[in-house]
Amino acid sequence: MLNVGESAPDFRLRGEDGKEVSLAGLRGRYVVLYFYPKASTPGCTCEANEFRDRKRDFDKLGAVILGCSADHVEAQARFHDKQNLNFNLLSDPEFEVIEAYGARRMKKFLGKSFLGIVRSTVLIGPDGNIAKIWETASAKGHAAEVLAALKELKKSA
Repeated sequence: MLNVGESAPDFRLRGEDGKEVSLAGLRGRYVVLYFYPKASTPGCTCEANEFRDRKRDFDKLGAVILGCSADHVEAQARFHDKQNLNFNLLSDPEFEVIEAYGARRMKKFLGKSFLGIVRSTVLIGPDGNIAKIWETASAKGHAAEVLAALKELKKSA
């Protein structure tokens, strides 16, 4: 389990464009790392589009948005292109980063339990430490919630 103030687990994953993205390479900037169950599903599309539509606001605050799921790079690329996304989608088919950040947990659907990716977000500070955690998130309205928290952090910094 992650805690605010701890060092964020480092990662190195391929984005939808095939290029590698690492947390170390983003040092000095806020990083919004959000996890979602599956590309091109209704909830994940809603959430991604809300982050897309607010990207300029995140940019003004010096934050990078990264979406992450277990989808392969090709599926991420199709989702990225179809939704005209303006931020990277990271592919983690081996669940290494997803598990390191605690986003793979037991879920229930129609009375059945299964291991899956829980929609969640970690806001990482410029120093590489965890600034805020959303253990669970709603697809609708979450980008605005993260943006508000980032503004508060920047105000108190």
